[in-house]
Amino acid sequence: MSTRPTASGPVSGRPRASGSAADGRRSAAAARRRAREADIVAATRRLFDERGLSDAQIEDIAKAVGINRAIVYRHFTGKDEIFALTLVGYLDEMREHLLEAAAGDSSPTDAVRDVVGAFVDYGIEHPAFVDCAQTLMRRSGSDLLDELSESALFRLGRAMSGCLTILTSVFEDGVASGEFELDDPNLLANTLYASGLGALQLARVGILVSESAPGVPTVAAVSPDQVRDYLVTSALALTAK
Repeated sequence: MSTRPTASGPVSGRPRASGSAADGRRSAAAARRRAREADIVAATRRLFDERGLSDAQIEDIAKAVGINRAIVYRHFTGKDEIFALTLVGYLDEMREHLLEAAAGDSSPTDAVRDVVGAFVDYGIEHPAFVDCAQTLMRRSGSDLLDELSESALFRLGRAMSGCLTILTSVFEDGVASGEFELDDPNLLANTLYASGLGALQLARVGILVSESAPGVPTVAAVSPDQVRDYLVTSALALTAK
């Protein structure tokens, strides 16, 4: 019997998989891919928390998952994308702390104090979050657009907006009640996030530099509590009428 294909397909030979079977295999493959990606991000987070960002290399991440380096790059466009998705995990976690801090406050001023304080507390407890966020912020927007996949950009943007919206909403409530005077609450929330990352780095270093006499530098200690108080005071000052 001839096995040549005809217009309607092969007459004999191995039967073609049904559409539902093919869809099932694709779904299973997609699920395995998502699980592998999640494993890689989770391993990156563990290494960040244990060693810090600078000591977490791609080879170490791959080894922690039990794969080779080449497989990591099958799932991510590069190191920046792994960092971005690891940052998403930190941001999602921090969002829960910010929501808890904002709940039940009697006034927008109290809410600003508690939300900014929660941000500082989280950053001090998770220094790798600060490193990861600062590493990505040092890249230009166009570089990130070029180097991150559309999916990673969306997830990162969603995680960041999830945190920023909490503070933006607090500012908007203050404006609505007449307690605050702001032209752009969202801009202030974004600015405080960026400046807050720098202040958290200062809290980690723990040193203030000043000039004891012309041309003579001196240093003094600065505590996380001082940094927290400064950021809260600054945020409230920027909302003052």
